Amino acid sequence: MNPKTDKIVRRTTMVATAVASYFLLTADYGPQPNAVDPVKKAILSAENSVKEFIFGSKKGP
Repeated sequence: MNPKTDKIVRRTTMVATAVASYFLLTADYGPQPNAVDPVKKAILSAENSVKEFIFGSKKGP
């Protein structure tokens, strides 16, 4: 396999595994506070950062 393709496949697999693990861990807890909240906050923060980078900040002058 091409080294670049192999690298992309490995990274995609790692991200998919992390996302699947997060969903499996949080599926039983529902909206109650739990041990996975810091991970959820980090994911939401990263999501907001990407949105601000792509679409610009909503905080205008």
